Amino acid sequence: MSDTFLDTARRVVRIEADALAKLEASLDDSFAKAVDLILAATGRVIVSGMGKSGHIARKIAATLASTGTPAHFVHPGEASHGDLGMMGRGDVVIVLSNSGETPELADVIAYTRRFAIPMIGVASRADSTLLRQSDVALVLPKAEEACGIGVVPTTSTTMTLALGDALAVALMEHRAFTPEHFRSFHPGGKLGAILSRVEDLMHTGSALPLVSEDTPMSEALIEISRKGFGVVGVTDANGALAGIITDGDLRRHMDGLLNHTAADVMTRNPTVIAPDDLAEKAVGIMNGRKITCVFVLGANNRTPLGLLHIHDCLRVGLG
Repeated sequence: MSDTFLDTARRVVRIEADALAKLEASLDDSFAKAVDLILAATGRVIVSGMGKSGHIARKIAATLASTGTPAHFVHPGEASHGDLGMMGRGDVVIVLSNSGETPELADVIAYTRRFAIPMIGVASRADSTLLRQSDVALVLPKAEEACGIGVVPTTSTTMTLALGDALAVALMEHRAFTPEHFRSFHPGGKLGAILSRVEDLMHTGSALPLVSEDTPMSEALIEISRKGFGVVGVTDANGALAGIITDGDLRRHMDGLLNHTAADVMTRNPTVIAPDDLAEKAVGIMNGRKITCVFVLGANNRTPLGLLHIHDCLRVGLG
C-alpha cells in the first residue's frame, strides 16, 4: 500500500512540475505589463478569487504586502455586500479564476469597469469573460489537474500561486527590496524575543558579580570592574541576596568609601525578577525604575540565579 501512495505522490508532483515548466515557457509581455500596471498604482493591489482561487488570492496578497507592495484580499461574496468600497481609483485589482467565468466575480469585474480601476485577470481560457474584460490578461497554459479526474483544483492553483510569486519577486527586485525592508514587515522574529523568558537571556555562574556582606569595598570595586555590569550583588551568610551596590550607592558613600564593607554601602531589598518571567516584563521594570539590570532569584529562596542587563534585552529586539 505504501508503494501505491508513493506512486500517487510522485505522479502529482510530476504533473504539477510539468505544468510549472509550461507556465514558465508561456510567460510573455503580458506579465511585464502586469508588473508595470502595479508599479504605476498609487493605491493598493486588491486580490480577489472564489473558492480555491480565493485561498491562493489571500496568499498572493499576503506575499505582496510583506514584500513592499501594499495589498489585501477582498472576498467576492463580501464585495457584493459592501466590500466593493475597499476598491478605488489608484488601486489595481488582480482577479483569479481558472475558468474565467466564476459567477461570484461578476460584481467585482463590473465595479472595476465602471470606475476605471485597472484589472489584471488570471485564468486558463483566453476567451473567458474575465480575461476579455481585463486590462492585462495572464493566461494559464493548458495542463491537466493532478487529481486524476480533472475536476479538483490542484495543478491550476499551483500555477496561479507560482504566478503570484513571480509578480511579487519581480516587484521586489525592481524596488530593490532589501533584507532590512523584509524584517520591518516581519516582526515574527521579534515575537520570539517578546516571549523570551528571563532565564533565556540572563548571565549565570562565574559571570555573576557577587560579594559577601563583609567584603571590603576595595574588593567589591574590583568585582564591579571585573564583571563589567556596573553593579555587584551582596549575599548574606546563607548565600541569599541581601542587597546590591550600584554607582549611585558609590556616590552616596564616596567619603571614606574604602573604609566600609559591602553591607555598609549596599541598598537593601533591591529590585529582582524570577527566571520564568517574560523578558518583556523585565524591560518594563528596568525602564520604569530607571535601572540597567536586575538580579534573578529562585522562586523559593533569594539565592541569585542570574543577572539580566538591559543590553541583553536590546540585543534581541526588546526595549
